[in-house]
Amino acid sequence: MSPFLARLREKVGCDLLMLPSVTGFVFDDAGRLLLARHDDVKLWAAPGGGVDPDERPEDAVVRELREEVGVTVEVRGLIGVYGGPEFQTVYPNGHRVGYVIAAFGCVIASGEPEADGVEINEVRWVPEERLSSYETTAWTPVVAPKAFAWWREHAR
Repeated sequence: MSPFLARLREKVGCDLLMLPSVTGFVFDDAGRLLLARHDDVKLWAAPGGGVDPDERPEDAVVRELREEVGVTVEVRGLIGVYGGPEFQTVYPNGHRVGYVIAAFGCVIASGEPEADGVEINEVRWVPEERLSSYETTAWTPVVAPKAFAWWREHAR
């Protein structure tokens, strides 16, 4: 949790917070998606996280992927911005969050994906046809098909 969010939580407790966030749909040359298993909720999703105060969303996705999976990414474009009931979660500590997620299409510029062992405990490259076999966040089935379609159209 960022220091900004920790201070905010001190004031509002576990009440629902609407938070801006980013996710990086990272694709390899074979069109497979990088999935990360998030330790707190034990679910798979594209890696990402919150946008810090005064941070640009593109910078946030680059920072989050470096922190969580140890890679530097090149952002290829915005897939879309998403929110709604599937984007709400209750964490094990009782904190309720509704995310508005800017989803970016990315490729790895340097590094090999590796779980940070703190937020992420496992990473895998997953082809589209195997995605449904993973236990994912509620929002992943909403955004992932759009991300794969975006990648097929914009891959270069």
